[in-house]
Amino acid sequence: MSETTDYDPSQEGAQMNFDGRMSYGDYLCIDQILGAQKTRTDAHDEMLFIIQHQTSELWMRLVIHEITAAREAIKSDHLQPAMKTLSRVSRIFEQLNSAWDVLRTMTPSDYTHFRNKLGQSSGFQSLQYRLIEYALGNRNHAMMRPHAHVPEAMAKLESELALPSLYDEAIRLAARRGIAMPDEVLTRDVRNTHILHDAVTTGWKAVYEDPEKYWALYEVAEKMVDLEDYFRRWRFNHVTTVERVIGLKRGTGGTGGTSYLRRMLDVELFPELWRVRTEL
Repeated sequence: MSETTDYDPSQEGAQMNFDGRMSYGDYLCIDQILGAQKTRTDAHDEMLFIIQHQTSELWMRLVIHEITAAREAIKSDHLQPAMKTLSRVSRIFEQLNSAWDVLRTMTPSDYTHFRNKLGQSSGFQSLQYRLIEYALGNRNHAMMRPHAHVPEAMAKLESELALPSLYDEAIRLAARRGIAMPDEVLTRDVRNTHILHDAVTTGWKAVYEDPEKYWALYEVAEKMVDLEDYFRRWRFNHVTTVERVIGLKRGTGGTGGTSYLRRMLDVELFPELWRVRTEL
């Protein structure tokens, strides 16, 4: 019988000596990432809970990066890069949606073994989630209060509120491309949440009634609807997961738990893009 030899990639030129050279772990700071899971109990499922939320925060970091780029591209009339970026954001939320399936393998009994160690911490306190909501247009000022004790966090939120939201930029784009949009919307205080306006719906209706003429705007609108569609699914899966694990109990941060999350399901980020479907 012939003797087998283990494959040695160095024979084909692979670098195997990383003394003084940047390695995979160095580039990605793997030691820091894998050292960030600080369990507070010996409960088996606490590690799942921590990693679920840490990885979600990493994905949200990318969402912020991509929404920022998409908004700037739309503002600058560079629509092809914006389309690619908005598609990527939708795919990220698809990934975040799948993560709930993993967390749902944790039963209510599993969660009770470490829930009391969470203190007052809760997902609604996530700074990055709040920045995403603000960037997309849901600019609820009350939700800044959980961050009032951190000046750097407040500065980031204030900086975001000073900018037009992604949807504001889409409406301004439509106006630049010949679609009638109301002045009171185009010149509104962008620190506040955009409110449904019939004239904006009429403007988008003109786009949807003649997509060949307004193809670029039509594509932007549909990419944004895709994004909100995936975002809504993420919110819905969040509600379902929480109800499956804690029922109707209050959340650790003091919210109503599922009742609070269900209220979030009613929030529309791009309301006229949904209303226009009824008008066609």
